[in-house]
Amino acid sequence: MSTKPSAIVIGAGIVGLSITRALQSKGWKVRVIERHPQAQGASVRNFGMIWPIGQTLGPAYDRALRAKEIWKEMSAKAEFFAEETGSLHLAYTDLEMKVVEEYTAAMDGVKSAKALSPTQVAALSPATKLEGLKGALWSADEMIVDPREAVLKTAKYLNSLEDVEFIWNKAISRIEGNTVYSGKKSWSADKVFVCSGADFETLYPEVFEATPITKCKLQMMRLVQQPQDWRIGPPLCAGLSFIHYKGFEVAKSLPELKSIYQEQYPELLELGIHVMVSQNGLGELTIGDSHEYGLNLDPFDQNHINQLIIDFLKTFAQFKDWSIGSSWHGIYPKMTNGAIDFVKDIDDSVTIVNGMGGAGMTLSFGLGEEVVERI
Repeated sequence: MSTKPSAIVIGAGIVGLSITRALQSKGWKVRVIERHPQAQGASVRNFGMIWPIGQTLGPAYDRALRAKEIWKEMSAKAEFFAEETGSLHLAYTDLEMKVVEEYTAAMDGVKSAKALSPTQVAALSPATKLEGLKGALWSADEMIVDPREAVLKTAKYLNSLEDVEFIWNKAISRIEGNTVYSGKKSWSADKVFVCSGADFETLYPEVFEATPITKCKLQMMRLVQQPQDWRIGPPLCAGLSFIHYKGFEVAKSLPELKSIYQEQYPELLELGIHVMVSQNGLGELTIGDSHEYGLNLDPFDQNHINQLIIDFLKTFAQFKDWSIGSSWHGIYPKMTNGAIDFVKDIDDSVTIVNGMGGAGMTLSFGLGEEVVERI
């Protein structure tokens, strides 16, 4: 009788959950160790957007589509909200509309991208401000979950499976060979996966220092549940998102658009602000966000940044209730060399899985399968 291979996964955020799911499906015995009573990091502090449109064609886009399929599967099994919404990127200038048309032409037959008229936008989105609207980019690929609900319920579901165990409230302070330690307690397995976000620097400071990686702080808010079950339709973005995502770089007019934004919105670009909104199953609206990069991030949130986000959002969106229910910041690791992930074998036993920047919800489930496949 053969013994199942065993693994320890450090971190119960979306990356750790993705590795755990992939391992369990391949017949591994998995123990997940999380330093908090439940996931509290960037995995629960985001829009909940599964966002293939932001990814470049090739491995990243394919990984995003695979991740979306897994999210659908997990939503059904773990019973959390997931909605295939698609997305709208709104255009209010001729140049923004030119970028939309260039992008859709480049993606013809490849992605679901389509240019819409203002009338078509109005039919999809009661939340869009139509005054001055030139049109929009429509994509059918995007999906929304509520990260707070989805990450929690996915962990509970995985914990219910055979040969999966979650250990909460234990911080791993060192790893020696295939054994991990939290104070005097220790656990051993055939493989160890370090999926603890930027905190991996605590376990492997030399690796962190030698890696082209930094940290990003973002500020976000959540508006209250909209009255009378009012829905915004697809999540909304405006022009600043065109210059944020690499997927749009196929549009030839993008450099010109970026140059105009640098003159028109210097403060927004300096703060890394591009504005988006998504709606969860309860009807609450998540809005944001800003991007501050570096290793000495401001521990204090700036109300001025939140107000800039709200003010820009009001130029293209209209809601029933703008009351803010909560605000927060999140911090995630991001590669500085353009890589979409950081997967490093420390030795035969230990692998770090990290570095997806702000695309963790979009890419992690796909990456988890890829990492486990190569063992």
